[in-house]
Amino acid sequence: MKGEEWYQADDVAESYDEKRFSQGGQLIDRREKQAVLDALGPVDEKEVLEIACGTGRFTTMLAERGADIVGLDISEPMLQQGRERARSAGVADGLEFLRGDAERLPFPDNRFDAVLAMRFFHIADTPETFLTEMRRVSREQVFFDTFNDYSTRMLYTWALPMGSSLYTEDDVRWWLHEAGLELASAEHDWVIPYGFFREAPNPVAAGFRRLDRAVVDTALGERLASVSYWNARLPE
Repeated sequence: MKGEEWYQADDVAESYDEKRFSQGGQLIDRREKQAVLDALGPVDEKEVLEIACGTGRFTTMLAERGADIVGLDISEPMLQQGRERARSAGVADGLEFLRGDAERLPFPDNRFDAVLAMRFFHIADTPETFLTEMRRVSREQVFFDTFNDYSTRMLYTWALPMGSSLYTEDDVRWWLHEAGLELASAEHDWVIPYGFFREAPNPVAAGFRRLDRAVVDTALGERLASVSYWNARLPE
């Protein structure tokens, strides 16, 4: 996996959320959480697995809404941040964090109602392998996001500390086919790259986000979107 050693460093885990989701990055955090909630729908008592859960942003959010959720990550420092987040939110007893490899998930087939992965596929060396594992342990649904080729993200992805893989819609459809999944829905967003919003103060970021949304709502904007959210289902 790209940047595996970097990702597991203690100092990276401690500053991960602050660097990405403060200031204008709060807009990214809200949009990603809404994408997850829209895809999963009501989660009360639903059994959910989040792979590459990191600091537990989504794991904790879903536990707060009643999900029976497990968060899995390869980084123990990231998991520790997640446990602290869950304790602060008062849901530590309602979820579980495990250290493990997303390429070989330590669960039986059809274990969860839904499996999700956010901010993961851009660092996955063999995304089709991970997607196949996600499908194996899911009974109904698989949800994930990708960073897209032919988007403005191409302008700076080379400068990221762990690199970043960009994919086309054809790539994703091929993975789904190989994994035995069917695409239920997809959303495309963020013409302006994340990096800009992370650095901009809230008022500036909010103004550019309004412009960004207006552009994304056009045919050209959708094609240039730097992020896509993919909601897949197991065949009936």
